[in-house]
Amino acid sequence: MKSKYVILASALLISVATFAQKDQIKAAEKAMKGGNSQEAATILQGAESLITNATDVEKAQFFFIKGNALLDLANKNVDTNTNLSLAAKAYQDLIAVEKASGKVKFSTQAATSITQIKFKLINNAIADSKIEKHADSAKKLYDAYLLDKNDTINLYYAASTYVNAKEYDTALKLYDELKNLNYSGKGTSYFAVNKLSGEEDVYATAQERDRMVKLGTHEKPRTEAVPSKRGEIYKNMALILVQNGKTEEAKKAMAEARVANPDDTSLILTEANLYLETKDYVTYKKLISEVLEKNPNDADLIFNLGVISTTANNTVEAEKYYKRAIEIKPDYVNAYLNLAILKLDADKKLFEEMNKLGNSEKDNKRYLVLKKQREAVFLDALPFLEKASELDPSNKEVKATLLNVYGALEMTEKKKALKAKM
Repeated sequence: MKSKYVILASALLISVATFAQKDQIKAAEKAMKGGNSQEAATILQGAESLITNATDVEKAQFFFIKGNALLDLANKNVDTNTNLSLAAKAYQDLIAVEKASGKVKFSTQAATSITQIKFKLINNAIADSKIEKHADSAKKLYDAYLLDKNDTINLYYAASTYVNAKEYDTALKLYDELKNLNYSGKGTSYFAVNKLSGEEDVYATAQERDRMVKLGTHEKPRTEAVPSKRGEIYKNMALILVQNGKTEEAKKAMAEARVANPDDTSLILTEANLYLETKDYVTYKKLISEVLEKNPNDADLIFNLGVISTTANNTVEAEKYYKRAIEIKPDYVNAYLNLAILKLDADKKLFEEMNKLGNSEKDNKRYLVLKKQREAVFLDALPFLEKASELDPSNKEVKATLLNVYGALEMTEKKKALKAKM
């Protein structure tokens, strides 16, 4: 008799709990209709422990109201990051419940809300980056990726932003995830301007972008071809590993990447840069030759070889690569600019020596020699600077450098003419 009483009491407790949770769901729904999302969230928080005993229909309704309440709070800038995360979790729980039960009522609306949360996280991440809150930005980008793992670009941006935040171990973990996914990032991106923020939102598919334009929330759609990011990913992985004293592990990672992607020249460049960092110039030159064999007329690739050669203080090879890039692409602004900088770099030692000279007859003679050498350096750099300025007239850095060169060469008329244009 006693055991029957215990069973009956338990049943009564479950029954009372069921009524309580139904009342709380109704109360929360009423609060939401009245525009009080904070009250709704508080009510549902009290019912959280009872929801395991609810029916699938009640669970779905509970999670739907909870998600709506938390999303509304986030939109009102109330503990935005936490409430966005909790709202997304509620919607995901809702979709899981309805998928398991086969009774779909709120899933479509929940999926739309998850998409809204994803883009809100991305926009907030962009805003954080602008004020150099890189760690917060990276976390939001990673959370956006977790909401939609098909949109792997957010995982890539999260990893890159963790590098900016100097959280290298976390960045390495995300880069490793990208590597395991064999992510390259090569493809097409679809953009449209958000009418509310005025910022461009990026979409994985044209259909998704076009749907937002049709809804009227976005405008000015555009499409952009995206080059492979695989080289950058492995380069950053290698640099982090080298920084952590794991040089051999970095080399192994690069070798594996090359095997998996034998035709990706960006990886060969990355591997070359790794050997450059470790001062293995023999292997570096071997890899550079391999790159040139594959793409003898790729202006961008040859320009990059010039940059790497400059880093290695091999000015002769750097000049050769920059001039070759210009031969292939005569309007290559950065090649002209880098050539000019390469030439002007010789002025540093001359200028330093001149400043150390005294007023003796010997020093005065040496001063005149150095002055002529400096003039030769400026004259050597001048045509490249003038061409860069001609090709990119809005480049203030080029104009400022050119102005200094005109001044050093006492080209008064040219200096006045350029200054009038600035």
